[in-house]
Amino acid sequence: MIYEIAEKAKKAIENDCDSYEIYIDETKSIELDSRKEELNFSKEEIECGVGIRVIKDNKVGFAFTSNMEKIVETAKQSIENTKLNKVDENYTFAEVEKVPSVEKVYDKKFNDLSLEESIEFLKSTIDTALDSGCEVTGSGFSASEGRSLILNSNGVSIEDEGTGFGIGLSVTIQKDGQIATAYNSQSSRFFDLDGEKLATEVCDLAKSSLNTKPIETNDYNVVLDYYAATGLLQTFISAFNGENVMRGRSILKDKMGCEIANSNLSIIDNPLLEKGMLTAKCDGEGSVSQKTDLVKDGVLNSFIYDIYTANKAGVETTSNGLRGSYLTTPMISPTNLEFKFSEMKDLEEIDKGVLTTSVLGAHTANPISGDFSVEASNAFKIENGELTDPINKAMISGNIFEIMKNVEGLKSEIKQYGQFIIPKLLVHDLRVVGQNQ
Repeated sequence: MIYEIAEKAKKAIENDCDSYEIYIDETKSIELDSRKEELNFSKEEIECGVGIRVIKDNKVGFAFTSNMEKIVETAKQSIENTKLNKVDENYTFAEVEKVPSVEKVYDKKFNDLSLEESIEFLKSTIDTALDSGCEVTGSGFSASEGRSLILNSNGVSIEDEGTGFGIGLSVTIQKDGQIATAYNSQSSRFFDLDGEKLATEVCDLAKSSLNTKPIETNDYNVVLDYYAATGLLQTFISAFNGENVMRGRSILKDKMGCEIANSNLSIIDNPLLEKGMLTAKCDGEGSVSQKTDLVKDGVLNSFIYDIYTANKAGVETTSNGLRGSYLTTPMISPTNLEFKFSEMKDLEEIDKGVLTTSVLGAHTANPISGDFSVEASNAFKIENGELTDPINKAMISGNIFEIMKNVEGLKSEIKQYGQFIIPKLLVHDLRVVGQNQ
C-alpha cells in the first residue's frame, strides 16, 4: 500500500518541481496509562501519513496529510508552499548509497499482542508493586510497530520497519510519618520487558529512601545513576549539534581536535547498533545510516549534521536528520549514543561520596555554558564503597563540560535509556549542598 501511495504522490509532483522527497510513515500502537492502580487510559491505533518536500527554484516546500484521498492535493500544496520561503541553495536531497542491514529491531510478537494482553501485563506490574507494600501513583505501557518508506527524485528508495515496547512505574511509600517516592522504566525493541522485576526494583528503591539523613555541604565524588546521568548529558550532547555549532550556540565550536573529555572515554553515535532503540537503515531524509565517532579517547572528533546543515558547513551529512513522524521535516538529532570507557572504576574504590538515582531540574541547565544546579532524588551516601544513609535533600551544582573532562565509568550494567547507552557515571569533586529540611 505505501508504494502505491508513493507512486501517486510522485506522479502529482515530478513534473512541477526540480526535486522531491516523499516520506510515508505507518504506525500501529497500543498505549496504556494508569492513575494510581486503576487504568484510566487505553488506546489501540493505526495511523498512516505522508510528508512531501519539494525544491523548486532553490526554494523548499513541505506539506503533509493523513488522508490518503488527498495525496494529490497535498503534493501540489508542497509546491505552492515553496513560494513562502527564500532562495537557499543548501537544500538538497539524499543520494543513492548502499543501504546497510540492521539487526534485532523487529519482534514478531507484536502481531499477536492484544489490548487485553497488554492490560494484563501492566496490571501484573501494578499488583507486584502493591504486594510489595507500595502505593502506585502512575504507570504506563506502550507497544508499537512502525513501517516507513522514503524515496526521492535522486533514486533513493528505502523501506524500514521496527517495533518498540516500554513500561514505566512510579510509586510512593509511607512509614512512621516518612514518605518516599521512586520511578523507573524499561524499553526494548522486543517484548522481553520484565514488569515484575521493574516493580520490585522501584519499590525497593522507595523503601531504601525512607528515614533520610542530612548531608554536610562539601565537594564529593558523585555517582550518577542512569536517569541522573541522562538528565545532565542532554545538555552536553546538544553542543554536538551542527546547527548549534554554526550559530555560535555551542561551547565546542572551536574545539575540534581538542581534548574535551576523559581520555578513557569515547562516544559513538551508532544508528546501526543491534537492538538499539533508534537503530534504522537510514535517517529521516534517506541518508544511509553510519556510525560517527563524536569523541575518540577524549578528543572531539565530529559534530552531527543533516544534509542542509552539512551543506552550509561544507561537510558531509552524518545521517542525523531524524523525523518524529510524517508531520515534521527532518531535524538534527543523535541516535544511539554509546559511551565507552576503556577503564571502569569500582564502587568499592569510593571512600566517601554520593549516589543519586535521578536529578530534578536538569532541563534548567544553561545549554551554552553548561552550568547546572539540580536537586538530587533518591540519593544515598557512599561510605567505604557501600551505600549507606539515604539523603533527605541536597542540591548538586557544577558544569557539565568541566565534569566530562574527568568523568569515569562505574562498573555496572550497560543500559539504554532514551538515546544513551551508558554505565553509571562517576564524577569527581561535585558540589553537594545539604539541606536540613
